[in-house]
Amino acid sequence: MGAETLTSSGPEYTVKKRWFTDKVYNNISYLIMVLPGAIWLFLFSYLPMPGIIMAFKTYRLQRPPADFWIQNKFVYSLLKSPWVGLKNFEYLTLPTNIDSTLTYIRNTVLYNLLFMVVGLVLSVALAVVIYELTNRFWAKLYHSILFLPYFISWIVVAYVVYAMGSSNGIINDLLTQMGMKTIEVYKMKAAWPFIFLVANLWKYTGNGSIIYLATITSIDRELYEAAAIDGATKWRQFVHITLPHLIPVIVLLQILAVGRIFGSDFDMFYTLPNGAAVVKDVTYTLDVFVYNMLRSGSPLGYPAAAAFLQSVVGFILILVTNFFVRKTRPELALF
Repeated sequence: MGAETLTSSGPEYTVKKRWFTDKVYNNISYLIMVLPGAIWLFLFSYLPMPGIIMAFKTYRLQRPPADFWIQNKFVYSLLKSPWVGLKNFEYLTLPTNIDSTLTYIRNTVLYNLLFMVVGLVLSVALAVVIYELTNRFWAKLYHSILFLPYFISWIVVAYVVYAMGSSNGIINDLLTQMGMKTIEVYKMKAAWPFIFLVANLWKYTGNGSIIYLATITSIDRELYEAAAIDGATKWRQFVHITLPHLIPVIVLLQILAVGRIFGSDFDMFYTLPNGAAVVKDVTYTLDVFVYNMLRSGSPLGYPAAAAFLQSVVGFILILVTNFFVRKTRPELALF
């Protein structure tokens, strides 16, 4: 920003303003807070990004020569493997694979849409209920209890589901004692959408409500007091005060959620069915499909191509969704 000349009762003197240094110094505390997340993002998102070229190659693991400048086998193999263009993508559309591919895409998209809609409604509802509790101790206690499942591993949940729904599980024991016909959860396709929905809501609703609760807490309390004086009910206060303040956050989170619509919670979809092949048509998603291709010994280019398509489609969906939001409500657009 150049130099700034200041005058006083004495001689003139010049103070140099170092724009970049001053900005860093003034925001050092915020930069330190962001640093762990930035490092994580670089290591797990940007650093592996060159690996996308595997989707366009026939990857063969090779040992680098002693005089080669890179001695890492993975990187050397990635550089030296032959290019095959879009051949790896053709595998997904082969007549023997197209039905399975479409089924996995259908499962991934429909489950994500279901989780987005129901999860949004319950997360906002939970945030409003917690905020309306007059006793802060009980409000924090209830929210902590509902937030706790977020930290529980899906492996533990899978064992609970198996203990309850297996042929010798708790549910069938109760049905047997009541003289009723037993059920085979791991053979019932119709049961798994409900199981996945309940498991997803149980695990993520408490966590998802945090940002909505923070937004509601920041709303000026005088707005609610004025509405109450005018005779507005709690529902009308929510519709005319709470919801308009939540709309920007909801739109932002839904734009990001649309970008993940071709991805899925791999741990949940892989562990809860416990490998039951009978219900594969309603439990397999694209992430599970990619993982199974890796386990089956398929050429690495095939799962790489599937994962690459997931990323590209997700990126395009974010751009399209943001475009329509910017056309209708520019102030709510992500960029």
